[in-house]
Amino acid sequence: MTARMRAAVLHGREDVRVEDVDVPEIEDGEILLRTRVALTCGTDLKVYRRGYHARMIQPPALFGHEVAGVVERIGRGVIGVEPGTRVVAANSAPCGECPYCHSGSASLCDALLFWNGAYAEFVRIPARVVLRNLLTLDPGLGFREAAMVEPLACVLRGVEESGVAAGQTVAVIGAGPIGLMLVRLSSARGARVIAVGRNASRLQKARELGAEETIALQPGEDPSERLRRMGTHGHGPDVVIEAVGLPETAEAAVRAVRKGGLVNLFAGCPADTRISIDAQRLHYQQLTLRSTFHHTPESIRGAYRLIAEGIVDPRAFITGEAPLEELPSVLERMARGGDELKTAILAGGRE
Repeated sequence: MTARMRAAVLHGREDVRVEDVDVPEIEDGEILLRTRVALTCGTDLKVYRRGYHARMIQPPALFGHEVAGVVERIGRGVIGVEPGTRVVAANSAPCGECPYCHSGSASLCDALLFWNGAYAEFVRIPARVVLRNLLTLDPGLGFREAAMVEPLACVLRGVEESGVAAGQTVAVIGAGPIGLMLVRLSSARGARVIAVGRNASRLQKARELGAEETIALQPGEDPSERLRRMGTHGHGPDVVIEAVGLPETAEAAVRAVRKGGLVNLFAGCPADTRISIDAQRLHYQQLTLRSTFHHTPESIRGAYRLIAEGIVDPRAFITGEAPLEELPSVLERMARGGDELKTAILAGGRE
């Protein structure tokens, strides 16, 4: 008789149900992970609102991707872990063989493999993820902290690719969990950080995480002029990182940055989004525009070190906890907005 478990299943737009499903069977190279903590995130909220993700999940499907837990079973050929090992797994892994992987751009891998299913009692971790993006936890490192490795790895790449350095003025537009992580890492590198957002409690959190100044926006307000005045000598920030994912904030980021500065359009915009850019300013002021997508095996390990060494404390971003059965109501609250950041979903009971 096939074993059963409780798991969140995405059925469509704003339709997530916690159901009885079969415990996944594992194949060679794979592991079965007993979930201890799965974290909510902005990507899951987007998927919940849209009912799908073109690259990662098509309903009906198991849901969630930020997870830490204990190895329950291992497939043939797995080395380095055994049942009982405490681990964190990334939500994807590159092939390691395509031209992008060989050129150091693993996030653009032609065969980037994703998995979903973290909001469940057990998770099947694919062989490629086990091989390339599964990390054993240090003694004393909690599951809640470890589960934040994946989003922090994305943020770490964004900060690195933006060239954030000591002495710069860096503006972060957006004060959600990702924006606040961008604030923390930019501040840790010695930058003067300006956080831009609408939620007062989140802007206060940004100050606690290292932002020296904040801008509280009114609905529809353009922050670019205020950012330009607050930049070095009134010329605008050296770096502007857009962490909202809307055309108006992306365009404001480009207007705000100083001559010779860099804009990172970090947040993913909805499909078919278009933004307008002053081409003359782009050319004659020598602006750099870039975007940073996803993580790499290197950034996964870098993020893990930031957490293990105490440079980033995930507890500052995890503002609640809930059992698996309450996930649908947690997502409903997130969709309405509010002060919550990340919620620890305890699929295996209290940690």
